[in-house]
Amino acid sequence: MMGRKRGGQKPLFYAFNLDDHVPADHLLRGIDRCLDLGELRHHLAPFYSHTGRPSIDPELMVRMLIVGYSFGIRSERRLCEEVHLNLAYRWFCRLGLEDAVPDHSTFSKNRHGRFRESDAFRRVFESVVARCMKEGLVGGEGFAIDASVIKADANRSRSTAREGAENLRDPQHATRAVREYLAALDAQGEPGTVPASISPTDPGARWTAVDGPAFYAYSTNYLIDVQAGIIVDVEATPRLQTAEVKATRTMIERVEERFALNRSV
Repeated sequence: MMGRKRGGQKPLFYAFNLDDHVPADHLLRGIDRCLDLGELRHHLAPFYSHTGRPSIDPELMVRMLIVGYSFGIRSERRLCEEVHLNLAYRWFCRLGLEDAVPDHSTFSKNRHGRFRESDAFRRVFESVVARCMKEGLVGGEGFAIDASVIKADANRSRSTAREGAENLRDPQHATRAVREYLAALDAQGEPGTVPASISPTDPGARWTAVDGPAFYAYSTNYLIDVQAGIIVDVEATPRLQTAEVKATRTMIERVEERFALNRSV
């Protein structure tokens, strides 16, 4: 017999538990069981003011970024919309049905501010590596190096020649990215480090050609433990072979210092 939705008086109170609506085999449940952000607030405490209005919980923002990474949500604006709508995302981020989702601009401010200055993302990454080691997933007997080309968000038709690099220092036109890039070059004090073609939008990127027309790009270099394919370190560099070789040395030395993996190599 065909059913019919009945009307009538609606209940005055509702009992709703987010945990009941997240499948037991959901990817975020597995991540949540292993994720430990207990030390994040303590690490970031010096980068917050002791006065003023309370800030957005940094653990909430990191959990939201993990959601974005896990499900390929690259836009921070869209990430906020998805967390607002998706019950599993809310559950993972420890948000109730009526809790507000941070504005997308908050992520940008923290990325270029306290998260960057405090090296918070590096701390989170290394805590994951430590957990993988604890679970026996890292053998420490052999490593592989891999580099992925990441296309920069820079217009390939706009560039400045090396000879015009000084024009980028004009305070009326220099962006934050340009100022930071030129300051890094000044700090290195190495001649010949200015590339032949510079993007005013993203000066740290390098002009490269990979299976097609040239474009501005970076390299994401990975140090991978071969036992279970666990990434034990990562270092981003401009798309230059010399920079990738230097990154390899940096990663090997860092895992030796942080995790003492050299003892079993």
